[in-house]
Amino acid sequence: MKPLRRIVIAGGGTAGWITAAMLSHLLKGSATAVELVESEEIGTIGVGESTIPPFITLLRNLGIDEQDFIRQTSASFKLGIRFRDWYRLGSGYFHPFGAIGGQIDVHEFYQCWLRAKANGHPSALMDFAPAAIMADEYRFMLPFKAQRTMVGAASYALHVDAKRVATYLRRYAEERGAVRTEGRIERVRTRPDGAIEALCLRGGREVAGDFFIDCTGFRSLLVGQTLGVGLIDWSDQLLCDRAVAVQTENTGDTHPFTLSEALGHGWRWRIPLQHRAGNGYVYSSRFLSDDEAVATLRTKLQGRLLTEPAIIPFKTGMRARMWEKNCLALGLAAGFIEPLESTAIHLVYRAVDHLARFFPDQDCDPALAAEFNRRMGAEYEEVKDFIVLHYCLSQRDDTPFWQACRQAPVPASLRARLDLFRASGVLRDGLEELFRAVSWQSVYEGMGVRPARYQGLVETLPLSVITETLDRSAPLLRAQVQGLPSHDEFLRTHCAAERDF
Repeated sequence: MKPLRRIVIAGGGTAGWITAAMLSHLLKGSATAVELVESEEIGTIGVGESTIPPFITLLRNLGIDEQDFIRQTSASFKLGIRFRDWYRLGSGYFHPFGAIGGQIDVHEFYQCWLRAKANGHPSALMDFAPAAIMADEYRFMLPFKAQRTMVGAASYALHVDAKRVATYLRRYAEERGAVRTEGRIERVRTRPDGAIEALCLRGGREVAGDFFIDCTGFRSLLVGQTLGVGLIDWSDQLLCDRAVAVQTENTGDTHPFTLSEALGHGWRWRIPLQHRAGNGYVYSSRFLSDDEAVATLRTKLQGRLLTEPAIIPFKTGMRARMWEKNCLALGLAAGFIEPLESTAIHLVYRAVDHLARFFPDQDCDPALAAEFNRRMGAEYEEVKDFIVLHYCLSQRDDTPFWQACRQAPVPASLRARLDLFRASGVLRDGLEELFRAVSWQSVYEGMGVRPARYQGLVETLPLSVITETLDRSAPLLRAQVQGLPSHDEFLRTHCAAERDF
């Protein structure tokens, strides 16, 4: 064994400091040093401000006090995503975190609900999703504090200030031995075998290492430019290629969900934090100019502008190989899928999880890189298919953009999932897949896809047992939610932001 002596992270921002924090935690007590190189001259994108429930698990695994983290990052709680105008103009649905209902006898709740609907039951699927009801009422409670109630089946994530997250995790990493080096990378020096040997900084300084992590954003200075790994282009399946982002003052109550509203040539987000709101419009430059996008977004904003609108061009796709030789690409350097389901930060820490699983020595056995690339490639493909799902099921044809979306190719892997679900509500769940039954069922139902029939085994349960359970559960859940504090009240009482952070 020739253990790694120094891991060098090129680039900071959210991706770089999540990586430094995780590695400094994983490598505590070892002789492996972690060094991060970043330049204050180079700005960061800083709009990845919505997370999903595994992010809470990450904080706990790092031993971070969740309450302290929320205060210092001005975070708010997120119970899911509210979609508006995606299926048709005037339509809406909710993608909740956590469970929908519970087993009835030995049968899956969704299948029991399908049978009840087939027999005329008036309920909606979201009537049984605790997170959806809490979101409707702008109420919040930590689910583990309500374990003996139906609210305990909810789950949650956070809305965060990306730059404050990077600052928080930088402090965490440096306290555990990670070193930050200020400097602009001008050149990357390689070894005779093509692997990376050192980062050459402006002024002549060099930072050498055994293993390098590319967090240089869309430039992908190491894996893309230096090692020559190309991008697998998905822009034929996902047509949006630009975003405009802006921050505004908060107005009204803080909604405990991310808002995603489909517009004429893409969609907009609103993410409320404790001290401000993040807003953006993801769109296709083929159908809309930057000026038109900014003007459209301005008509949707609430509150005074705190920043000038920033235009962010992007290409949807992933690196053909994220791990090449002795270098690993993370974050935007590895690929980009529009943030419709808030997966950007998740894919960073999933990649570090996989790196820990296939941790190399100085020889960087190609078999480890190959398995890492296979697994991360599958995760990116899964996220991409789930995002495509929102577009390919839309019935909108009111603009050339939406007409083009309806003509865009649907991946064979997604078509197989759709065919299986349409038959009898069966889902193809992989062992490590991010999106589980609740996610697929919520989007299918919200986008007008209901199975042709329910599974036959549900017939073994008397219909009266199912309908009585539904009739009892929905009002009980609403009553329990009514007894919870408002989202703003919970934030003020338990984790109010530190304004001077």
